[in-house]
Amino acid sequence: MAVLTSHLTAESRNQDSDLMQILDRQRRAFLRDGPPRREQRVRKLDALLALILKYQDSLVESVSEDFGNRSPHETLLAEIIGAIKPIKHARKHLKRWMKPERKPMELELMPARAEIHYQPLGVIGIMAPWNYPFYLTINPLIGALAAGNRVMLKPSELTPRTSQLIKDMLAEGFDDTEVAVVLGGPDVAAAFSRLPFDHLLYTGSTPVGRKVMMAAAENMVPVTLELGGKSPAIVGPDYDLKHAANRITFGKLLNAGQTCIAPDYCWVPEGKVDQFVDLVTEQATSMYPSLADNSDYTSIVADRHYARIQNLIEDAEQKGARVIEINPASETVSNQRKIPPTLLLDVTDEMDVMEQEIFGPVLPIKPYKELGEVIDYVNDHPRPLALYHFSNNAGAKQRIREQTTAGGMCENDTLLHVMVEELPFGGVGPSGTGGYHGHYGFTRFSHAKSVFRQSKLNGAGLLNPPYGKFTDFMLKVMMKR
Repeated sequence: MAVLTSHLTAESRNQDSDLMQILDRQRRAFLRDGPPRREQRVRKLDALLALILKYQDSLVESVSEDFGNRSPHETLLAEIIGAIKPIKHARKHLKRWMKPERKPMELELMPARAEIHYQPLGVIGIMAPWNYPFYLTINPLIGALAAGNRVMLKPSELTPRTSQLIKDMLAEGFDDTEVAVVLGGPDVAAAFSRLPFDHLLYTGSTPVGRKVMMAAAENMVPVTLELGGKSPAIVGPDYDLKHAANRITFGKLLNAGQTCIAPDYCWVPEGKVDQFVDLVTEQATSMYPSLADNSDYTSIVADRHYARIQNLIEDAEQKGARVIEINPASETVSNQRKIPPTLLLDVTDEMDVMEQEIFGPVLPIKPYKELGEVIDYVNDHPRPLALYHFSNNAGAKQRIREQTTAGGMCENDTLLHVMVEELPFGGVGPSGTGGYHGHYGFTRFSHAKSVFRQSKLNGAGLLNPPYGKFTDFMLKVMMKR
């Protein structure tokens, strides 16, 4: 998502007005029709699934065109199947999710009942990024529809073909009072973030996330921020180095590193760094024996992002890092906006690559002696969106789980925690606030209303004034430990 601006021009005020009209129509429709029944929600999920299946080939093509080249298999796996799975999951569990939750009742209030009823919030705003332009638009939409809401979507302008296809596709299956897609650049994004939604979800960078949160605060709009950060991979001294190299290489190079939960840098035991470098080189070469005209290896999405990643490499090299480029066929790939898998050794915190989220196929590698220094380093830096730990040592795994904080983590693998529908996905602190997916998406876009149901026969009136001995007795009972 492009950087938001706060300066309100006449054009931006008009933009606010146009978007507000869409929001008003959705809110009036929501209030007129009331919360949809489960059958209605399932029909909407079914309609969304049918659209995805119908347009899957067009989506694969449009995403690849937006990137310059994106692996069709990666798009099918990470975006198409990534959107189909949560629809099926929501349909299967929606009846249970919608059922009021009975809660325990205090003895002195019996025989009353306490329940939580999940109500749709109303109109949900979703601002999606460019790196997985379909999945990260549709996945939160699934949770919002399952919860019974109306939705306004703002996909990224950096993937215009995919964004237009999403708009056309959803217009075919939904009235714009149910789901509306808004296209445009930074001015539209800024106006969108100022709307008085009932909830706003933004996925993107931490700097823009701050701006979104400030804009939403003007209308007291609750926000869910799915951001990023520098997610570490930690290889334990006991773990099979080849397997760790395989899984870290896969996690780093999927979508050419343009993944918010990609391993951003890697800790390797001192004395094993050279062997690890050789193994990562071997794994990357096996996965991508050539880079040019290889449909499996994804291009960087835009010229400015290509230049940004190249600048990170050059800055690190100028400040003393050793650069190892993995280009098995020694090809020229800059004309395809591809960056070869690149390892950086001897990195320091003064290098930009260790200060910024990389979002590209570049992996800094840091040696360590003791696990404690890794834990201290992670805790001294902003909390990451993900953390990956490779170890079979129960004590070491417990230390990492308990003594570090990240949005989510995988033990002995990378990325795959995001595929588990019943695990919440989200960050903590600078890597985000709030989580969704599966049941957590349903509750994220619902209001958990507390309901106290008084029994026909009850003793509540016994505590009415004038107060006397019975009141004193009841107060003593309630104050007992």
